[in-house]
Amino acid sequence: QVQLAESGGGSVQAGGSLRLSCAASGDTRSLGCMGWFRQAPGKEREGVAGILNGLSPNYADFVKGRFTISQDNARSTLYLQMNSLKPEDTAMYYCATWWGVCSIAKVALNAVHAWGQGTLVTVSS
Repeated sequence: QVQLAESGGGSVQAGGSLRLSCAASGDTRSLGCMGWFRQAPGKEREGVAGILNGLSPNYADFVKGRFTISQDNARSTLYLQMNSLKPEDTAMYYCATWWGVCSIAKVALNAVHAWGQGTLVTVSS
């Protein structure tokens, strides 16, 4: 079983940047597509960005041009560089892995077989 652990969240002002990291441990053979999801208070969890083996990054429309997903060569660490942050980006951010379609726009939440514990991002205006 693989374990995922996020870090890097915090509080920033609008227009600022943060870099999230997700470290994978345990049975990393079970890593498939990897990505970031977020959940704001009172809202459903939504996909932010996905990637497969360091290739084919894809993004939700609301972060395109501002966020960049990447993965180290060993696939053991996933990153999310977040620039030009907006107050509406405030949420708990979760790292996840799943099999099947890697498109963050198409993956179903119940397809995810491992989640991290989340890291909080707060953007003030």
